[in-house]
Amino acid sequence: MSDAIPAGKTVHWIGTGLSSGSGLRVLTDRTPRVLVWGRTEVKAEQCLARLGLTDRAGARTYDPARLAEELHTGDIVVSMLPATEHVALLRLCVERNAHFACSSYVSEAILAEVPAATEAGLAVLTEAGLDPGIDHLFADLLVARGREVVGDGPATVEFTSYCGGVPAVPNEFRYRFSWAPRGVLGALLAPARYIDEGARRTVALPWTATRPHVLNGETFEVYPNRDSVPYLAQYALPAAWQARVFVRGTLRLDGWLRAWQDVFGTLRTGDGARIAALADELAARHPTTDADRDRVILAVALDVEGANGRSWRGEYVLDATGEPAESAMARCVSLPLAYGVSEILDGRAPAGLRRAAEGADEARRWLAFLSANGVGYRFAETTRSAPTQGRATHTEATRDEPTHAGGTRAGATQQHTATHIDQVPTQEDSQA
Repeated sequence: MSDAIPAGKTVHWIGTGLSSGSGLRVLTDRTPRVLVWGRTEVKAEQCLARLGLTDRAGARTYDPARLAEELHTGDIVVSMLPATEHVALLRLCVERNAHFACSSYVSEAILAEVPAATEAGLAVLTEAGLDPGIDHLFADLLVARGREVVGDGPATVEFTSYCGGVPAVPNEFRYRFSWAPRGVLGALLAPARYIDEGARRTVALPWTATRPHVLNGETFEVYPNRDSVPYLAQYALPAAWQARVFVRGTLRLDGWLRAWQDVFGTLRTGDGARIAALADELAARHPTTDADRDRVILAVALDVEGANGRSWRGEYVLDATGEPAESAMARCVSLPLAYGVSEILDGRAPAGLRRAAEGADEARRWLAFLSANGVGYRFAETTRSAPTQGRATHTEATRDEPTHAGGTRAGATQQHTATHIDQVPTQEDSQA
C-alpha cells in the first residue's frame, strides 16, 4: 500500500442532482474551499441555497476545460455525475494530480485507470455511498461477528443484502423516480448472478426472480442485482464457510411486481428507442415532487450454521424517511461519501483503489460518523447452541441494538426468547 500525495485545500463537487445532500455541508466544515459545479451556475447556486451553503462554497458551470484550469495538485474531485462520466473525470484527475471519489460501483473502465492513479500517488475512492457503500460496512461487521461467535471452521452460511429507495407513502405504481429512469430500466435488463440452494445461478431478467421479504412485519419484494459472487472474496468469508445463499439485490414495495407488468412487457419485447421513450413516459407520470417524501431501506443479514453445533444470525437494518429539507437518499449517499473524502483530506487514505471501508475496524469508524450525522440503523443478533449431553433442549440468546440518529446508542438488551430476525424493529432516522 503506497502513500497518497498530500491533499490540498480544495474539494470540487461535480453535480447537483438529488443525491447531493448534507455530505456537502460536512465538507464545507472540513476544508476551506469547496466548489460546486452544476449544469449551469444557477443550478449550482440553487443546490447551495437548498443546503444553506450559499456563503460557504463557490458555484461554477461545469465545463471540463474550465475544471482543468482550476484543478491543482492534491485537490479532490467528487463525481456525482452518472457512472458513465466518471472515467473522463478520473483521467483528468491523473493528468492534474488530483484525488478522485464517487459513490458508484467500480467498472472495468475505472479499473483500467487505477494503475496510473496509483503510480501518481492518487486516492481513487469508489462504492462509498448507500448501496454500494453502507451495505459494505454492514457486511464487514457481520462477517467479523460471525467469525467471532462461530469461528472459521466448517459452516453453512446464508447472506442477503437488499436495498431500495421507495415512496414513503406508497402510490399505485409502487415507485417514484428520483434518478435517471433509463438507469432504472437498464438495471432491470442486466443479468444477475447469485447463489441459491448452494448453486450459482444466473437470471437474464432479474425481476423474474422476485420473492417476498419481511422486515418488522412489513412485506417487501426483492430480486437479485448485478453479480453477487465476487463479494464472497471482498467480504472475506472464511474458506471453510460454504454459501447456501449469497445474494445482493434490490428491494421494492409489496405489489411492485404486479404494478410493473406492462413495463416488463415492453422490456421483454421493445427495442432501445421504445425503452428510452418508456423511461421518459414513466418519469413524467411518476416523478418525485417537492411534496413527496422518499424512504430508503437497507437490510443486510448473515446466518452461520457451524458444524461444531454453534450457530449465529445477525442483521443490520437501516430505514430512513426523507424530510422537506433533504431526501433520505441524499443523506444516505452523500454522508458516507463525504466521510471517505474526509479520510483523503486527513491523509488516511492510501494511493490507489478502495471501496468505502475495508474491514470491520474501519467500518465501525465510518458507522460512528454516520450515526453522529443522522443516519441511524438497528442491529440484532441471535446465537444458538446445539444440545449438550444430558440436555434435551438448546439455548438461544438474542441481542437487539437500536442505534439512533445523532449518535445516541440505546442500551443493548439480552433475552432468552429468540426474536426472528425478519421481525426486528427498524429505526427510522432523522436529520441531525
